[in-house]
Amino acid sequence: MASTKKLPAFFFKSASGDEPVRDWLKGLSKEDRQSIGEDIAYVQYKWPIGKPRVDHLRGSIWEVRSKIGNRIARVLFAVEQSNMILLHGFVKKTQQTDPADIELAIKRLKEWKNG
Repeated sequence: MASTKKLPAFFFKSASGDEPVRDWLKGLSKEDRQSIGEDIAYVQYKWPIGKPRVDHLRGSIWEVRSKIGNRIARVLFAVEQSNMILLHGFVKKTQQTDPADIELAIKRLKEWKNG
């Protein structure tokens, strides 16, 4: 049974102070941001959950799956110390998630853990 406790979500912040997921979201339309935000909030309240809203990619990396208009958006995240760390966001261009996107999320998670 899913928890009624909210899983706090945090944007990954690089050593230089950049927050790539927050910056990516700011570049989207208000409607797209709202849709993705609602999907993230749903995951926060229902974690742990699976498809269709969430899918496991590799290791500690999961994805929030959002439909924005006729496009598909993904926010890659990890759950560490009962926190949801938002690591990478993008609009999918192909059916398969690009391994480079997963690698970037893994790299950012390592940086977050060592920060």
